[in-house]
Amino acid sequence: MKVLWIWIIACALFLFFLFLTMKITVIFDLKHVGDDDEIKVKLKALFGLLKYTIKIPLIKVDPNGPNLILKEEKKMGKAGKPKEKDEKISPDDFLTSIKDVKELTEHIVHLHVIIRKFLQHVKIVKFEWRSQLGTGDAATTGMLIGPGWTIKGAAVAVISGYMKLKSQPIISIEPNFYQKSSKTILSCMLHFRTGHAMVAGLRLLKYWRGGRPTFINQQLSFLSKEKKNKPA
Repeated sequence: MKVLWIWIIACALFLFFLFLTMKITVIFDLKHVGDDDEIKVKLKALFGLLKYTIKIPLIKVDPNGPNLILKEEKKMGKAGKPKEKDEKISPDDFLTSIKDVKELTEHIVHLHVIIRKFLQHVKIVKFEWRSQLGTGDAATTGMLIGPGWTIKGAAVAVISGYMKLKSQPIISIEPNFYQKSSKTILSCMLHFRTGHAMVAGLRLLKYWRGGRPTFINQQLSFLSKEKKNKPA
């Protein structure tokens, strides 16, 4: 019986070690062509056995107000049925998200340091950002190409400062001097270990202060409801 328990504990420790070293791959694809936009985020683990995909194939302006309409599609694995929903984002929702982020940062000491340490373990194995730009006027198009390269260069510098670039980033801007054109294709693949994510989560709990935050966003408000409903 003692030998059996030793084997059980050894197997449990081995499985826990595998879980800590498991690699999570995140693939982010953004496509913008004129008025058509598409965003896809795919998460993969266990050598691709576990997959979760979030796809936003449509982003458009609401004709009835100053809102953005997102058509979102979620799918678990290859055989899973996609779940679709439409979501409307108003300027008030955007401001609410900013206030909730501020509320969260006020309850975590050294939040920037915790995030930075986690990002140091994130490895980017692919980064490709291609664009085509045209205003219909050759002179104006030429004037915009320079700032476009500056923005892309600054973005790559910030990313490489926080995360590890394992391959040479591919960036390009193609000017279209003859007609109006707006096209961007951004593809990024990165991965990290679950152990590093767990350590970051434990650090967030360690440096949490000031009780539960009060979130305005309904999706986050459950974090503060428990304190309000707790009997005296």
